[in-house]
Amino acid sequence: MNTLISLLGAPLGHVMRWCYGLLGSYGPAILLFTLITKVILLPVGIWVHKNSIKVVRIQPELNRVKAKFFGDRDAIAEEQSRLYKREGYHPLASLIPLFIQIVLLMGLVQVIYHPFDHLLHLPAETSQALIDLTCRLTGANPESGSIQLRAVSAVHSGLYAADFAALNLPEALRQVEALRTSFLGIDLGAVPASAGGVLWLMPLLAGCSAYLLCVAQNRSNVLQSEQGKLNKYGTMALSVGISLYLGAFVPAGVAVYWIASNLLAILQLHILNHVIDPRKYVDYEALEESKRQLAQLQSVGGTRTKEEKAREKADYKRFFSIANKHLVFYSEGSGFYKYFEKVIDELLRRSNVVIHYITSDPNDQIFEIAKTNERIQPYYIGDKKLITLFMKMDADVVVMTMSDLENYHYKRSYVRKDITYIYMFHYPLSTHMVLHTGALDHYDEILCVGDFQFEEIRAREKRDGLPEKKLVACGYGQLETLYDAYQRMDHTPRQKPQILIAPSWQPDNILDTCVDDMLNCILGQGYQVIVRPHPEYKKRYRARWDALTARWQDYKGGDLTFEGDFSGNESIYGSDVVITDWSGTAYEFAFVTLRPCVFINTPPKINNTDYDKLGVEPLELSLRSRVGVSVDMDKVDTLNDTLRQVLGDRDRYQQEILALREKYIANFGASGKAGYRAIMDAVKSYGSNKQKEQNNNEKE
Repeated sequence: MNTLISLLGAPLGHVMRWCYGLLGSYGPAILLFTLITKVILLPVGIWVHKNSIKVVRIQPELNRVKAKFFGDRDAIAEEQSRLYKREGYHPLASLIPLFIQIVLLMGLVQVIYHPFDHLLHLPAETSQALIDLTCRLTGANPESGSIQLRAVSAVHSGLYAADFAALNLPEALRQVEALRTSFLGIDLGAVPASAGGVLWLMPLLAGCSAYLLCVAQNRSNVLQSEQGKLNKYGTMALSVGISLYLGAFVPAGVAVYWIASNLLAILQLHILNHVIDPRKYVDYEALEESKRQLAQLQSVGGTRTKEEKAREKADYKRFFSIANKHLVFYSEGSGFYKYFEKVIDELLRRSNVVIHYITSDPNDQIFEIAKTNERIQPYYIGDKKLITLFMKMDADVVVMTMSDLENYHYKRSYVRKDITYIYMFHYPLSTHMVLHTGALDHYDEILCVGDFQFEEIRAREKRDGLPEKKLVACGYGQLETLYDAYQRMDHTPRQKPQILIAPSWQPDNILDTCVDDMLNCILGQGYQVIVRPHPEYKKRYRARWDALTARWQDYKGGDLTFEGDFSGNESIYGSDVVITDWSGTAYEFAFVTLRPCVFINTPPKINNTDYDKLGVEPLELSLRSRVGVSVDMDKVDTLNDTLRQVLGDRDRYQQEILALREKYIANFGASGKAGYRAIMDAVKSYGSNKQKEQNNNEKE
């Protein structure tokens, strides 16, 4: 190492000797030396600046790659390497200035520590004679790196003039005496940690210059300004820390170089930004948009326990260790099993297919169900890891109730292009008002609730020139499950009609707008009233729910109940009338019990603002006046009259709702069989196509 440092010091010593000879002062010589190195290395700075612009220019594309292959490190690394190669970007280029700085610093330390060799060019035997005498006179360690500086100080002190004169080296002593290492009253050959006093300003100034450089780079450096806060401030802390250390434990001349180098680097940064303006090469709007897309993916998923992470890792590995997976179901949570239940029961009863059931809920009921049937293989995969799993999916058929496949976080597999994706509904209404635009576009097959959804989906495909998906009139198994449970309930007539207020959780729902007026109108009128929020409302807006119950806690009428326990459905299906705004529960209630609803006309939930352009009225709108009565928000004071009207007309509503159920809900009582046939057809179709492909390959 000492040999390497000596080699570094040799050429730099010549430059420093020239600067010192020109200016005759140590401090200005260091400043000139610093400026010369910056000028010489300017081409390197320009190259690094252009290289940084390259990587920021391709950053939007790189962010989109990270989003597309989110979580798949190998695929991201491969695509990133391809992009870098295409653009001629060198990832290690940003390290070159740092490496050069270290080389220059080590060399400069060598020059400052060895003035006899680099500034005065004294013969080796002369240097050694001066060093040996200094050691005898002062007791200094001859192996110390700063021994030549100690010899200079001994000569300058005048205390040992006679001793040095006895060496009979008059020319050497004259040069040493003429060597001035002070600058602005500070000895640049002294080490602040040893000398103390005013020299402690040097590490402080070095640290300040490093801080200013980092601030400038975080704001104006084309690459550094795009780094995350941790990277920015971590680099700043490291740089300032190193500067403080250097300023304290090396000669003050090194600190002068470091300060000057940092300040010149700031000047160079602004000059390069002016001459080669990054804004001419980088699409910052596209960059910000790609960063937002990636940030959305990175924010997916909540906090999980260590055990859940370990469990997810094991299940993820187990899922991909199994070859030839014919059928996969994906459930967003435990509450979604009920939508698959009828179909899964038929699959287990009538086939030998193994069901691979992925859920994002570690407490999903499927794990208990699977204990009694080995043909159900459950896996817990959290929301974030699920993004990667979907991208690498390798099943033949995938069934789920999650809309917007490919539109947001979750994509079709890039490993298997021949997977059949099947969508099942978790509500019995229309497709084009509540769902986002294009929410079903990337599915291959839709198990529809009824024929009315055929009309809506085909209208959308025709309008936008989309290929036709396979549509199957399946039905709605959850409605059958609710109906079966309802038939088992006690239907003994009540003394008071039970009225259930069951709103949605969307903005401007009736709990947030007019529930107090409603209660004031119907309480004390001979009804038993239950207020049951949507589970999501209580979870998201607990403070609002608590405020509502607090407002009515002193009510003594005995005919009002607030229900926050969602473990049972007795209050829903045991009611005589449901009052809601836009909750799908109302239609499930009506189709199960054949009883009427009252709808409060709050602003509807519209995720597709173009729904009316299809020319097909959504069922959410057309059925409101057929399964009950709609009431405007400014007419809730008439709610008592409305309830008496619909209760008095229950027989008519029963016949009307039964007819609507028969018209709109396909295969009522047999949806499981219809879903089973559709899914098994897809599984068999895949096998048949693979066999044909294999036969064709063999013929070729």
